[in-house]
Amino acid sequence: MSNNNTGNQKSFRLECVNPILNVKDIAVSKQFYIDILGFKEADWGNDNFTSINRDNTGIYLCKNGQGQPGTLLWVGFDGDIFSLFKELQSKGVTILQPPVRYSWAIEMHIADPDGHVLRLGTDADNDQPFADK
Repeated sequence: MSNNNTGNQKSFRLECVNPILNVKDIAVSKQFYIDILGFKEADWGNDNFTSINRDNTGIYLCKNGQGQPGTLLWVGFDGDIFSLFKELQSKGVTILQPPVRYSWAIEMHIADPDGHVLRLGTDADNDQPFADK
């Protein structure tokens, strides 16, 4: 692919970018993403492949097929990450990293039932010291 900066960079419009996660059991994954994280399932989903959506984003879940185990996902959001941390902790979610203040975001890491890592992040807090400085 050529790196041509002639102004023709918008020859197409991106509709969306949705990851496909390889999961062992769609029902277990749906319970996590829907009941704990507040996603909703698409009407057309089945026990082998489905789409879960929340706000302006979506994730495909594929039973023992597409995608790679252990995928990392960046999940940017608006809200209080410290309250979310306590809520997820009380629901028994596997917390891999509690909220940390970085220069790019306040970020925590959680694991879904298949070991995929969700890097949940919100705006950086410029009034506090950063862990990466």
